[in-house]
Amino acid sequence: MKTIEPLIFEKSVPGNRASPVPESVASGESLGALPRGFLRQTAPALPEVSEIDVVRHFTRLSQLNFSVDTNFYPLGSCTMKYNPKINDRAATLPGFAAIHPYQPDASVQGALEMLFELERMLCEITGMDAVTLQPAAGAHGEFTGILCIRSYHESRGNRRKKVIVPDSSHGTNPSSARLAGYEVVTIPSGRDGCVDLSALEKALDEEVAAIMLTNPNTVGLFEKDILKIREMVHAKGALLYYDGANLNALLGLARPGDMGFDVIHLNLHKSFSTPHGGGGPGAGPVGVKKELEAYLPTPRLVRRPGSDPAQFQWDDNRPDSIGKVRSFYGNFGVLVRAYTYIRAHGAEGLRRSSRGAIINANYLKAKLREVYNDPYPGPCMHEFVLSGEKQKQQGSSARDIAKRLLDFGYHAPTIYWPMIVKECLMIEPTETESRKTLDGFAEAMVQIAREITEDPKKLASAPYTMPVQRMDEVKAARQLDVRFDGQFGG
Repeated sequence: MKTIEPLIFEKSVPGNRASPVPESVASGESLGALPRGFLRQTAPALPEVSEIDVVRHFTRLSQLNFSVDTNFYPLGSCTMKYNPKINDRAATLPGFAAIHPYQPDASVQGALEMLFELERMLCEITGMDAVTLQPAAGAHGEFTGILCIRSYHESRGNRRKKVIVPDSSHGTNPSSARLAGYEVVTIPSGRDGCVDLSALEKALDEEVAAIMLTNPNTVGLFEKDILKIREMVHAKGALLYYDGANLNALLGLARPGDMGFDVIHLNLHKSFSTPHGGGGPGAGPVGVKKELEAYLPTPRLVRRPGSDPAQFQWDDNRPDSIGKVRSFYGNFGVLVRAYTYIRAHGAEGLRRSSRGAIINANYLKAKLREVYNDPYPGPCMHEFVLSGEKQKQQGSSARDIAKRLLDFGYHAPTIYWPMIVKECLMIEPTETESRKTLDGFAEAMVQIAREITEDPKKLASAPYTMPVQRMDEVKAARQLDVRFDGQFGG
């Protein structure tokens, strides 16, 4: 394995400094506010490099990465789309970036008003009656929503035991339900890729607390029987939970609340602008119908009538609440970005973004469905799945296709998921990509299929142009070694 940029420790030269550090004037038993017993006895093993070397090193490292700002990033179900930089600028305004969440309410009224308005906007977009902004990510929102559902049933004297998920669900769905103490019941998808109503009917009983769905689902299809599903689930006293990962296909076009969903979470970092590669940051607000509002986390943001200088205040007096689920009040910077994104787009702009995502996905699908297997023929929503099973039979896997795409300057799509599709390639172009970019990606996919037909072994060692080539992923997982054994220690 060869990289084109050495480690920062390998660039170290004794005596080099980025900036001088003043000598401490403290003495005795403490160093400033720190007691001597908490101080290290030897200097930290840091590389000795100049400021310009530090800047050049990390700039070069950043240029080795794939990112939405530099490459097409069609990860299905992840919505890696371009995020307008004005939203980042808004989040760094002093009135947002230089405040503390535990300041008195009266001193942060502008920030609280922004949060209050964002809650109202999300209610309008989703068709919900109340929203909490506290959860820190999508999976955290799922867990919060399921806890609200559990409290709802407990208040009626029947906690219930089970949560239903389709076999195509995001992996966090069964994880969140299990973490909340529920037994997970998985039902198969129908041949059309949607919920199998007969399987759902068999699984439904008075012990089911909820069914967790995303709509459109993870193969990119709208659940055409959603109103029937609502009727079946509610008839048993259970609730509908909406996984908001795929809301990008519905903005301004349809609302989960109107479909009958009782609880939802939103991925603000997917739908409403925050770069979220590398595991964060995120935000996972939870919306509920009025029957479940009492169970939302505390504190709740309320607007006091009259001339009170602290018109917007936090309210902890919610005896039925599930309690606090996060420190402070949520990932504030992400919430500012979402607010800016929504205000900039307006209702019509959000509607156009969803239509653009749907058009782009169907355009790409039409260009590729004759080259790769199309398990669900017909129109899709904002994403779609193809199967590389034909290429697998010729000697190359979905993983080989994904690795080879890197040589063309495109990040790989999601592969091998959902697992109901063999050699799955899950592609989401988003609304922000141009037709030129989509054409280039399609041409690369067609060329890769041609290469497989002509010489399937060619893909076995791909990528060829990356700083790091094909790695032994099994060995890396089983023999993980992240130590640095150089002269500077671990």
